[in-house]
Amino acid sequence: QVDLVESGGELVQAGGSLRLSCVGSGRDFGDNAMGWWRQAPGKEREFVATINYLGTDTEYGDAVKGRFTISRDKAKNTVDLQMNSLKPDDTDTYCCGASRYRSVVELIGQYCYWGRGTQVSVSS
Repeated sequence: QVDLVESGGELVQAGGSLRLSCVGSGRDFGDNAMGWWRQAPGKEREFVATINYLGTDTEYGDAVKGRFTISRDKAKNTVDLQMNSLKPDDTDTYCCGASRYRSVVELIGQYCYWGRGTQVSVSS
């Protein structure tokens, strides 16, 4: 069974930092671009960050540029999201996904595997 499992979400004060992690199992995601997305109840999933299969190219959503950093460890089959200078607007469920492509991917339809998400709450 192929699975992506996120962890690291919690309640944090505005201005604080969190590090989310996503670990893959059931297959090697080393040839897949990976990404982080976030979603609030009743809203569409929003692109946060993506990283190519080599870990050499990244893209970020406008709302998180300069504050969040995506990275991956191919040996561990993981992708992380370092989140700094958190704001209340960052409160969401954060999900990681694996794309069917090697290059960075910002289109949700190009992701073929999803985790169930981890909740991040930022208090003001």
